[in-house]
Order: sequence, then C-alpha cells, then structure tokens
Amino acid sequence: MIASMTGFARREISASWGALVCELRSVNHRFLEAGYRLPEELRAAEGELRQRLAKEIKRGKVDCSISYRRVQGADSALEVDTAALERLLTGVRDIARSLPGNHTVNVLDVLRWPGVLRDETAAGEELLVAAHALFGSTLEDLVAARAREGQRLRELLEQRCTALESLVAHVRTRLPEVHARVRARLDERLAELKANIDQERLEQELALLLQRLDVDEELDRLAGHVVEIRRVINGTEPAGRRLDFLMQELNREANTLSSKSQDLETTRSAVDMKVIIEQMREQVQNIE
Repeated sequence: MIASMTGFARREISASWGALVCELRSVNHRFLEAGYRLPEELRAAEGELRQRLAKEIKRGKVDCSISYRRVQGADSALEVDTAALERLLTGVRDIARSLPGNHTVNVLDVLRWPGVLRDETAAGEELLVAAHALFGSTLEDLVAARAREGQRLRELLEQRCTALESLVAHVRTRLPEVHARVRARLDERLAELKANIDQERLEQELALLLQRLDVDEELDRLAGHVVEIRRVINGTEPAGRRLDFLMQELNREANTLSSKSQDLETTRSAVDMKVIIEQMREQVQNIE
C-alpha cells in the first residue's frame, strides 16, 4: 500500500518528573531528511531516534520536536558542570574584552546555558526511557496518518487511470474513421488536380502517410503504463520514484499522440490526457 509523505502526529505524557510533548510533522521531499529539536536532557538520544525513524520512513522531510516541562517545585539534584561553566565564562570574557564599555553577566542566564547544569537524579534515566517510548508511539501515529493519506491518493490515482483508459479506448475507436478520412481527402485532391497517377504508387504513398500518422504504438504504451501504475500503487514497496518516472512516460506518449493527430476529436482527447496526467503527477509528488 502506498504512503503519503504528508502527515502530522502529536502525543504527550506526564509523570512525577514532569511532562513530555512530542510532535512529528512530515512533508514531501526527494529523500529522507529529518530535523530534531530536543531539550538538553535528551540530546544523547538523537542518534537512536534517527535510526528508529529511518526504519519506518523512507522519504520525506520530517521535523521532530520534543519539549520537556519540569514539575514546579520538584526535588532535583542539579549539579554544575564546572568544565562547561569554565568554557562558557572563558568565551564571555573574550567577548567582553573585544567590546567597549563595561559588561556584566546575569547568573541565571549562565545557569540556563545548555550543559551548565546537570540533572543527577534518577529521573534523568526515567526521562530518557519515557522519551523513547513517547517517540515510538508518536512515530506509529505518523506512519498511520501517512498511510491513510496514501490510501486517499491511491483512490484518486485509480480514478484517473480509469479516465485515461477510457480516453485511450475512445481514440482507438476513431482510428478506422480517421484513416478513411485521410484517404478520402487524398482522393479528392487528386481529382482536383486531374492527374494521371499510378495506382500502385498511390497505394504505396498512402501506406507511408498512414504509417506516419499511425498512433497504435502510442496507445499501446499508454495502456501499458496505466497497467504498471496500478501494479505499483497496489504493491508493498515505496512507489513514489517509479510513479514519477511513469508520469514522464505517460506525458511523452500523450505529446506524441497530439503531434501525430490529424483529427480534432483525437487532439481533444490527447489534451484531456495531458490534463489528467498533470493531475496525477501532482499527486505522485507526495507519495513516498
């Protein structure tokens, strides 16, 4: 079943250590590109979260945001990371020396700097476990949302495949009439010229003309591409790239059909085909 690259999921959990909120948002993209906004307490988990995401999602631009809200007044054994503090103060002093005037540093601002304070309580480990569980459940929701949207896209593509098949069949039914009209016009032209034409040579020239105007191959390829689209959208593998290629092939055949056409009705059908193919192409851009 095909999946859309567009989706959104949000989950929240709370415990004695506080509350966590995870949001995942994805849009279409040529490859998988993930961005993470994590609180300092969960920076170490980013690598594992990335691996987990890559197992479930193959394409799309995914933004992951996890926010952490401590319980007000909760007991916590916060310790100052002296090495991180010294690095920060060294940087502050260097900047202060390069700027004119006197500058002061707010102590609270220093403590808020990422990495200066460490949470040495057991809640740190509980928080990490909870974050992994929350991310996993939110990712499941995102995958389900993308699958639902993918099902909707599959139905739309099916409808347009049916419409293309109908247009191809319509053009096929007109081919004998188109060929007969070409021959009739040629005969009329020869009668006007009152020329004494070798009948065998005339038949050869007419056969060559009809061959140049023949669109059977284009119609066969259009029908074949529609069959392949149906196979792909009902398969289990990611379908976006293959469908994008098939859209290019469909458009090429429709253009050739239009350029060969010597019949107004066939030309209109070719234009209708190109409109449908463009609609399909826009939908395919969002398929994983």
